[in-house]
Amino acid sequence: MNKKLLCVTALALPLVLAGCQTTRQNAATGEQETNRTTSGALLGCAGGAIAGAIINKGKGAAIGCAAGGATGALVGSNMDKQEAELRQELLNSGVQIERNGDRIELIIASDISFNSGGYDLQPTIKPTLNSIAKVMNRYPESNLLIEGHTDSTGSLELNELLANARANSVQTALTSAGLEFNRTHTQGFGPHKPLCDNATPEGRACNRRVELTILN
Repeated sequence: MNKKLLCVTALALPLVLAGCQTTRQNAATGEQETNRTTSGALLGCAGGAIAGAIINKGKGAAIGCAAGGATGALVGSNMDKQEAELRQELLNSGVQIERNGDRIELIIASDISFNSGGYDLQPTIKPTLNSIAKVMNRYPESNLLIEGHTDSTGSLELNELLANARANSVQTALTSAGLEFNRTHTQGFGPHKPLCDNATPEGRACNRRVELTILN
């Protein structure tokens, strides 16, 4: 990237971020960190500026930065809001919520969602899934990946079938709660993506889960 492009990008970025809160307090450490809206704007600006410069020999860098930065900021802002609403809706539900860039990951342990060895949802988890569908319906641009996971106990074939069946059960419940079917995708991994050591009861319990990943 040449000096001219860097200069134009630096001039254009404040226009993109004007009026945005550029930092937020980390809930765990209390320290200030760059929020996702600003991160999206920074990445969008850089990408847009490069594209603009390539297309118009450097003259389009400022326009590309503004357009790309605005798009990135909007995506980051929407995900920030959606994350905050999910945290409020799912408080004390037992669902773990993690943020990974422009992805929101929800981890539902099997012991609060399914009976042992089965794929029928427990009635107590359905209000939680209703809340997820309600929040997602306020953000129609986002989509959902539903992944089923098991521990390593039993045969590989049965674990893969169980993982798929559990992911499909969650998809069905979310669809019944009003989330459009075409916004969801399911996949069963069985024991192939463990989070913990399958050698201990605690580790196996950790690995029996359904993960929901919200994507823009």
